[in-house]
Amino acid sequence: MRKINGIVMVEGRGFDSNVYSFEDVLVDTGTGANINYILESLGHGGINPADLSLIVNTHNHYDHVGGNRFLDLKVAMHQEDAESLEKGDDLATAARMFGDSLGEMRVDWKLQEGDNIYDFEVLHTPGHTSGGICLYDGETLISGDTVFADGGFGRMDLGGSVQDMQESLKKLSELQVKYLLPGHGPCTDEGSKHIQLAYRILKGI
Repeated sequence: MRKINGIVMVEGRGFDSNVYSFEDVLVDTGTGANINYILESLGHGGINPADLSLIVNTHNHYDHVGGNRFLDLKVAMHQEDAESLEKGDDLATAARMFGDSLGEMRVDWKLQEGDNIYDFEVLHTPGHTSGGICLYDGETLISGDTVFADGGFGRMDLGGSVQDMQESLKKLSELQVKYLLPGHGPCTDEGSKHIQLAYRILKGI
């Protein structure tokens, strides 16, 4: 557990994504295999799980949404990814790749570009999936699997698009990002530098 600019980060364990929390919001929930570890870690960071009311999923893949099943919270996700989750499409959610099935899952709030979640604006950043999002507050970017530290970016062979990813990275490279909080791997306090590197790498492929 770490705190980055007031946001509690729980580092992913096993196949889990990283999980972030601010206010009464949980961003992504991992696979669900380590949900007790996540909840205990949030407690160590001063977040009472009983006070949470909303899950924001950065996209619809199993390693980011599987834990939704174990939490009685409202769920928000971009409208482009919500349908596959609601239909229980184990191919689109990559659940089958992890040897599991999610079944049909509820999405209460279908997000769009420009929606606000407290101080964070929803940025639609397709590429890894068609409905991938990032959350940006003018300084911190919670980036899901769109972009990682050290010039990494999400794979595009599980319902994604190279062209969409390139456009999303270009969009993010134009922001002033100090703290980059990705879906997997380490965070960094030189966010723009790492995003711009990812954009240059993808353009060169």
